[in-house]
Amino acid sequence: MLNSYEDPDMLTKTVRSRFNHEIGEKVEGCTILEKHVIMPPNEAEKRRGIYDYEVEVPPAVEKPRSRAAARATASARPTTPDSYTRTTPDEMGSVIRRIPSR
Repeated sequence: MLNSYEDPDMLTKTVRSRFNHEIGEKVEGCTILEKHVIMPPNEAEKRRGIYDYEVEVPPAVEKPRSRAAARATASARPTTPDSYTRTTPDEMGSVIRRIPSR
């Protein structure tokens, strides 16, 4: 372990790579916090090394739900757990059109 940051609110993940990066660089869009050498490179065999990077994950942006989606999920739930009645058109939020008779 070359460097360590202690922030309880920060989300981290481990990324394994065959490329050598330094602390502070970006890997997969995340900033490297720690670097672990799993297998060093071997020039005689023309083999790259294997590195594990502990990276800071940016917080996920939560999209606000639209009013229609919130209304649809709220109306889809029955009022009581043992109620299995069919939803009315008002609860479904859709329009029923009548076709005139010929």
